[in-house]
Amino acid sequence: MSRIGRIPVAIPAGVTVKVENDKITVKGAKGELSQSFDAKVIGVKVQGAEVAVTRINDEKSVKAKHGLYRKLIQNMVDGVTKGFEKSLIVNGVGFKAAMQGTKLVLNIGFSHTVEYIQPQGVKIECPSITEVTVKGIDKEFVGQVAATIRAFRKPEPYHLYGIRYKDEIIIQKEGKTAGGGAK
Repeated sequence: MSRIGRIPVAIPAGVTVKVENDKITVKGAKGELSQSFDAKVIGVKVQGAEVAVTRINDEKSVKAKHGLYRKLIQNMVDGVTKGFEKSLIVNGVGFKAAMQGTKLVLNIGFSHTVEYIQPQGVKIECPSITEVTVKGIDKEFVGQVAATIRAFRKPEPYHLYGIRYKDEIIIQKEGKTAGGGAK
């Protein structure tokens, strides 16, 4: 199962990794992230310029945790060096997005505007009125904020109105055809 868990995580210059009991802390140029782990089944050791993740046995659940924690450590290292970004497209007649201070204001076809306050730890930007970008160092939190914004108006399959991820592919359905009603 966990071939990913066996690959060591490289630590780039300027990044420090500390392992204390059952907690990993990664500090870099963009910030600091922490993650707890199950120290009873997973071992984490910093060896020079890389982090090695080991497991105590070959049970299925332990193998799954082995790969999981290795990938979480890799995401923390990537986050404090490069950061993560999710882009959303606002599509619809009259639909638009704008930032007002720390508030994202969405006009998405409702009788009122939808306001979303930017949470601590991410940066929300609107490069254009039809695009929203969520940036941050924590991959899971960036994805959750983007999913929350998308949930305000999920894209519908007929006209594709709504909020979708920039790289999301939605298959457009064909509308009703005229004529041929019941007799």
